[in-house]
Amino acid sequence: MNSKNILVLDLETQKSFKEVGKANLAKLKVSVVGVYDYAIDEYLIYEERDIMALEKRMQDIDLLIGFNIRRFDMPVLQPYLFKAVEEIPVLDLLEDVERERGHRASLDSIAGPTLKKHKSGHGADALILYQQNKMEELKRYCLDDVRLTKEVYEFGVREGKIFFTSSWDYKTYDIPVSWAKTSEELIRRSDRRESSFPSSLF
Repeated sequence: MNSKNILVLDLETQKSFKEVGKANLAKLKVSVVGVYDYAIDEYLIYEERDIMALEKRMQDIDLLIGFNIRRFDMPVLQPYLFKAVEEIPVLDLLEDVERERGHRASLDSIAGPTLKKHKSGHGADALILYQQNKMEELKRYCLDDVRLTKEVYEFGVREGKIFFTSSWDYKTYDIPVSWAKTSEELIRRSDRRESSFPSSLF
């Protein structure tokens, strides 16, 4: 078992909530899925027709990391997977932000103050790119979000905190996180671990 059997994932959809309703996430359908694979140190992108390859890779991963992944990406992805998404060990970075702040936050409001980097667009832009069949631009946008998510996660692992800028008062706040410990616990629970979570992950 590779000691870095971890994926960071983000996806874009073919349809909007306006088209299918917020209760029908599975009907949004995947346009592209972007991942960073720690096992091979590569960013990869999958179109809908390629998801079987991603599904195969996800069969034995130790941890899946994302931002709002549990309530959005995983339900959208479920129709493409043989395994129930509940069986996949998931670390959702947004959940820790919500616990600390008491409300949701955008990836951009965290990546900005934490990394001094921002998203390259918005979700609505991704829908337009798909509708216009601008697949290369869509793939770049998706992988940009994967990269931001990965770097926010790694910052939190190293520093034990991230930063958040509020759109209400425009102040920046520290958010304590224990992602190194949480990752180790989730990996251990997967029952597929041969060694402890590596301190030299980065």
